[in-house]
Amino acid sequence: MSNIPDDLKYIEQHQWAKAEGDNVRIGITDYAQAELKEIVLVDFMVGVGDTVAKQADPFGSIESTKAVSDVFSPVSGEVVEINSAVEEEPEILNQDPYGKGWLILVKASNKSELDSLWSAAQYKDFISK
Repeated sequence: MSNIPDDLKYIEQHQWAKAEGDNVRIGITDYAQAELKEIVLVDFMVGVGDTVAKQADPFGSIESTKAVSDVFSPVSGEVVEINSAVEEEPEILNQDPYGKGWLILVKASNKSELDSLWSAAQYKDFISK
């Protein structure tokens, strides 16, 4: 079973969200990186200052030796930081998806969107099916 931290929120597309004040840090789950296998490229469609217009909008893609997958934002808002380290070393996503492998930091335009995301227990139930 994948590592699924209890202090994060999750979406069906295998992204996680962590509230940090007004901001939300976003990345892919351990389950996602395991399914993708060896990640070779991270491509951001947004930059700092850009807006994720609505919840579940794509903000980039991840390419692995197995597939290319879009990544989606669990919240809407302004992109305040991008993890450029994962562009230079995409394998960080395989090694540390909840730590050094985060993707973007968004200043949430509506923090109540976090309330609609899945708990760790709900996400565990989803991936076990």
